[in-house]
Amino acid sequence: MSETNVLLTPARVGAVEMRNRIVMAPMTTRLADADGFVTDVAVNYYMARVRGGVGLITVEMASPTRAGRHRRRELGIYDDRFLPGLTRLAEAIHAGGAKASIQLGHGGGHTRTDICDDTPVAPSAVPHPVFEVTNETIIPKEMTQDDIAFTIAGFAAAAVRAEKAGFDCVEIHAAHGYLISQFLNPYENRRADAYGGSLENRARFGLEVLAAVKAAVRIPVIFRLSVDDYFPEGMTFAEGREVAVRAARAGADALHIAAGHYRSLPSAARMIPPMQYPDATFLSYAADIKKEVAVPVIAVGRLGDPAIARDAIESGKADFIALGRSLIAEPDWVAKLARGEPPRACLACNTCVNEMRGGTQLHCVVNAAAGDETRFAAGKPPQGERIAIVGAGPAGLTYASLVADANRVTVFEREVAAGGAFRHAGKAPLFQEVAAEQAAFDRYISNMVAACMQKGVIFLYSMDVIKAPEPLAGYDRIVIATGARYRFGLGRLPNLLLDHGAGRWPVLRWIFSLERARDWFYHKARQGTGDAARRIARPRQKIVVIGDALKPGKSRPAIASAFEAALLS
Repeated sequence: MSETNVLLTPARVGAVEMRNRIVMAPMTTRLADADGFVTDVAVNYYMARVRGGVGLITVEMASPTRAGRHRRRELGIYDDRFLPGLTRLAEAIHAGGAKASIQLGHGGGHTRTDICDDTPVAPSAVPHPVFEVTNETIIPKEMTQDDIAFTIAGFAAAAVRAEKAGFDCVEIHAAHGYLISQFLNPYENRRADAYGGSLENRARFGLEVLAAVKAAVRIPVIFRLSVDDYFPEGMTFAEGREVAVRAARAGADALHIAAGHYRSLPSAARMIPPMQYPDATFLSYAADIKKEVAVPVIAVGRLGDPAIARDAIESGKADFIALGRSLIAEPDWVAKLARGEPPRACLACNTCVNEMRGGTQLHCVVNAAAGDETRFAAGKPPQGERIAIVGAGPAGLTYASLVADANRVTVFEREVAAGGAFRHAGKAPLFQEVAAEQAAFDRYISNMVAACMQKGVIFLYSMDVIKAPEPLAGYDRIVIATGARYRFGLGRLPNLLLDHGAGRWPVLRWIFSLERARDWFYHKARQGTGDAARRIARPRQKIVVIGDALKPGKSRPAIASAFEAALLS
C-alpha cells in the first residue's frame, strides 16, 4: 500500500477541518458584475477548483466599505444586498466538498475615486500611484479617528455577512500595500497619534481589525500578512515577524505569510514572484514564523511543484500550501496529485495578473478555460478516434492532453524533443511582460509530455510527416500544430541567435523591450505553416489547424486555439 502524500491529509484551522492541505489563494478575477454581485461565471470559475480537489477555497478580496474597493468589478460584501450571491457561492463550494473562506481587504490609498465612488482614505496623505487600466497618482485623505472606527466596524460587519452567507472562515488582508499594510509601513504611515510611529502603534489598526472580527463571528479568522515590503523605507522582516507573532497571540486562527508591496524594488512584481524568482520564494519567512507561533501557518509563493510543496509540509516549514497562479493554470492540481499525474505547470509569467490590471477579466497563457469555464463546460471533445497531432509544441501538447482520455493519440515531431517554440522562449529577454527564464518552460514541457504519456499518448520524434505523410494514413483526424516559420529568408536564424545567448545582449534586450519590435518578431516576421500542410490529409480524414500554424502570434492565443479545437469544435 502506497504512503499517503501529506498534502492530501486533513488539517484544521480552528474548528474547521479541510479535506487536505491545499488552499486556493485569493486572486482578483473581475468575474463579478459591474456592481460587485456574484455571477454564474464566477461560480463556475471557483467550482472548477473545487472539483479539482482543493481543500479550502479563498474567494478573492472583497472590501468591507465602499471606499476600499480597489478594482472595477470587484466582488462586493460591504452591503447586505450582496448576501444572496455570496450564499449561493458558499453553498456551491460546500456541495463540491471544499471549505470556503473569503478575503476581506480594503484598498486604502491604493484606489481612486473613479473606482470606489468615494474619497480614498489612508493612514497618511502620501501620494499613491494607482494602476487600473491607466496609471494615475492620487493623494488619499488621511484617516481621522472616526474614519478608523468606521472602517474597523466595516470589517466586523463584512465578516458577519460572510458567516451568514455560510463561509467557513474569513481572511483579513494585511498584505501587499493595501490599507492594513499601509498602516504597518513607515513610509506610508506618518501619523503622530496612537496609530503611527513605533511598530506597536503601526500594528494597532490591523490588530484592532482582527479583534473586532474575532468578536463579531464564531468562524475562524486567518490573518494574511506581508512580512517584508522589499524597499528601504518599508517594513522589514524583523518587524513583519513581530507583527505575525502579535497577530497569533491576539487570536488569529492561522497566519498566511506573504511578502511584497506595490512599492517593492526592483518592482511590484515581487509580491507575485514571476519566473525569474526561485521556487518557494517566501517559504523561509513562513518557516521562521512557524517556530514562534502555535497556530497553523499557510505558505504561499511559487509552490506549484508538488515535490516542493510536499517537502514544505513534511519538513515542518508550513501547515498548509496556498496556490494562486498554479490553480489558475491547473484547476485539477490536487486531483492530479492524488492520481500521480503531473499538473499543467504555471509559467509564473503573470499574464493573469498583468492583463487583469489592464482591465480584462482573468486569463491564463497555458489554460484558456481559466475565467471562461462556463463556455468550455458545454464542449464536446472528439470520442473514440485515432488522432495524429503533427508538432509537439505547446499547442500540440495542449491538444493531446485534452483529448487523450477518450481517443488514441499519436504525436509526430520532426525534432528530437518536444517543446517547439517554448524551447527558445526562455532565452529571449522577455516573455509577456516579465523577464524570461528557461527553467519555467522546461518544466511546463516536461510535465505536459509526462502527463500525455500517462494517458497513453505515443510520441514519435525525428519524423517529418509533412514531407513524408505515409504514417498518417490510418488516422481519423489530423491536427496540424507545426508552428510558424520566419519570413524574409530568416529561416532558423532567430532561434540560433537565442540559443547562443543573443537575447541577453544589451542592444537586443533594449530592442525586445519595444512593443513594436516584439509585435514584428511574433507576428509580422512569421507566417503560419498550416495552409501548406493541409495537403497531407486524405479523403474522409478530418484536418484541424491550431496554434501558430493557424495564425502566428504570442503563446496565449496559440494555446487557446488548441483548447477551442479540442473542446469546442
